[in-house]
Amino acid sequence: MLVTQEIETKLRDAFAPRELEVVDDSESHRGHAGYQDGGQSHFNVRIRADGFSGQSRIVRHRAVHAALGAELIGRIHALALDIDV
Repeated sequence: MLVTQEIETKLRDAFAPRELEVVDDSESHRGHAGYQDGGQSHFNVRIRADGFSGQSRIVRHRAVHAALGAELIGRIHALALDIDV
């Protein structure tokens, strides 16, 4: 399974988002630190879920990282998060 799919599955299971977009942005980082052939290293995530209501930005980010898990986070070089209700 591609990392993109793993991210999407875990976030859907954890937050039942109204909106979720996971973009593999690895190619635009070719030649930079952490780039690997085949991509799957740099991601942009946009997620909208009611469960984030009333939470600070830090709490939201921690929740996403916890949902993804340490093993998956360890395989990602860069993860840009756009999280809102």
